[in-house]
Amino acid sequence: MSLGPVSRNDETAAFFDGTARGELLLRTCPSGHWSEPEAACCTTCGVTDLSWSASKGTGRVVSWSAVHGRPRDDGSADRRVIAVVELDEGPWWWTALQDVEQPSEGLRVQVAFTVPAEDSETVPYFVPA
Repeated sequence: MSLGPVSRNDETAAFFDGTARGELLLRTCPSGHWSEPEAACCTTCGVTDLSWSASKGTGRVVSWSAVHGRPRDDGSADRRVIAVVELDEGPWWWTALQDVEQPSEGLRVQVAFTVPAEDSETVPYFVPA
């Protein structure tokens, strides 16, 4: 998988603590609405009292695209599939898909985690469920 190294900062520390434990953390408000990790306020009701909650880590592909690398001398080329996944909790997630030959809208997926480089945080990606 070709994911670059990722570093934490104060705003992302809780999220990356979760990925290191194998959890995809999202922001939730007291009313139970789910928002993406970078949300400063609830994307449903607007309150700013958000906490971190573990997502189920499952969802469905909303859209996808294949990104082809430059051909090598032997004619082969890397192919990455990137996608927008609607998590079962509601937020949309931009991600890499692995182990998918023919992506399709509605494909059920689940989160997986990798450490892409020695000095990187653990990052999520998705595979077929």
